[in-house]
Amino acid sequence: MSDQVQKIPLANPGPLGLLGFGMTTVLLNLHNAGLYPLNVVIIAMGLALGGLAQIIAGIFDFKNGNTFGGTAFCAYGTFWWSLILLWYWPTSGPAAASSALVMGYYFLLWGVFTGFMFIGTIKISGSLMFVFATLTILFFLLAIENFSGATVVGKIAGVEGTVCGLSAIYTSVGTVINGEWGRKIFPL
Repeated sequence: MSDQVQKIPLANPGPLGLLGFGMTTVLLNLHNAGLYPLNVVIIAMGLALGGLAQIIAGIFDFKNGNTFGGTAFCAYGTFWWSLILLWYWPTSGPAAASSALVMGYYFLLWGVFTGFMFIGTIKISGSLMFVFATLTILFFLLAIENFSGATVVGKIAGVEGTVCGLSAIYTSVGTVINGEWGRKIFPL
């Protein structure tokens, strides 16, 4: 019997995390663009695919030794959960609702974090760079909307955020398809 433990290879959790982020981001930003009101579909997607699936992907990325992916997916998974708590906890718990000023700082901090994470994507792929660049812009637009009260900025953020989410879905699907075919079908 060998003293070495055989390591079982794990699948790439990145596409799941990107899909969770992308689909949830598209749904929320179609709301931000003014197509429909905030609804249970967005909340459910934020809890399940945006939150839980990203956190699971992040944990598996950490297990695979991918610090960038683990940090990104766990952070953005908890972003979705925190955003839902910010929307609903004040109506059911002791905390006061967050003011627009506090929400502005919330989005500003996420924008700063995402801007730093963007630097990490430069060594990974062009499509991931695009996802993080547009996400950084999205968070800054949401911060500006909350600081200024300018609803037109929120509508612009909705369109820009939809592009961001679609780019994450593209990157997810491209990673899966390229991996399955063993060649570049989707440029990443």
